[in-house]
Amino acid sequence: MYERDVLSEDWRRPLRGKIPQVPAELDLVVEDADGGFCGAVVACDKEAVTLEDRFGRRRLFPLEPAAFLLEGKVVTLVRPAAAPRGPRRSASGSIAVEGLRAQVAKESRIYVEGVHDAALVEKVWGHDLRVEGVVVEYLEGVDHLPSIVEEFEPGPGRRLGVLVDHLVPGSKESRIAAQVSSPHVLIVGHPFVDVWQAVKPSVLKIASWPSVPRGVPWKEGVIAALGWDLEPGDAWRRILGSVATYADLEPELLGPVEELIDFVTVPGEDGQPHTHQEGL
Repeated sequence: MYERDVLSEDWRRPLRGKIPQVPAELDLVVEDADGGFCGAVVACDKEAVTLEDRFGRRRLFPLEPAAFLLEGKVVTLVRPAAAPRGPRRSASGSIAVEGLRAQVAKESRIYVEGVHDAALVEKVWGHDLRVEGVVVEYLEGVDHLPSIVEEFEPGPGRRLGVLVDHLVPGSKESRIAAQVSSPHVLIVGHPFVDVWQAVKPSVLKIASWPSVPRGVPWKEGVIAALGWDLEPGDAWRRILGSVATYADLEPELLGPVEELIDFVTVPGEDGQPHTHQEGL
């Protein structure tokens, strides 16, 4: 509540001095003085600012003088000063390589369980992998991982990194992974039932990922609990579309993926590949 009715007088002419100019920084909450729309700044260019209200609705407003109220006081929003430009960063947080040219893929590979895992890794680490010439492929499950590794024929200069869902002690996945012992293979994993859970709930504006009862297909159970009227494929596109950078993902996925990239691209200190198997 404001101390007085800010519209009961000529609110575009402050009592003393000039109307202050306020940079339209992200998350600044203001109100459109004419229409009363109140929201946080989510984008700003040289001509207009976009506000998002608490219901997720967005509206675009021109950057006109005295067009907004900040804590009940008339202000003029202006475009924030540009931050000093540094090296451009990729979605993984690494320094982006400008003018990158395609190169022949290395023999080393990273395998992930499914197409959703592959899509998420590509979205966040795709630039890094193209710099290194590393291809990501998906397995459609890990039930036949030992035979897949044998068929790959790992060796010096031909390393294989594998990312496994739900790699926790005592799980089926951990027992299968334990059957692989090659020093040229690194198997790491995350604790989530599905890679969907590796996306932070806050990114999707939900409090947490729901628990799904045993016997209920996990993806369908999640969709029902969240009240989404979507098929699993559409739900995944919604989830993936909400991810912009590594900051949108849980640390339990970030660490293993970074470890795999290091393993298939950088030798250990003694010149030999790493042999740690996380989660076993």
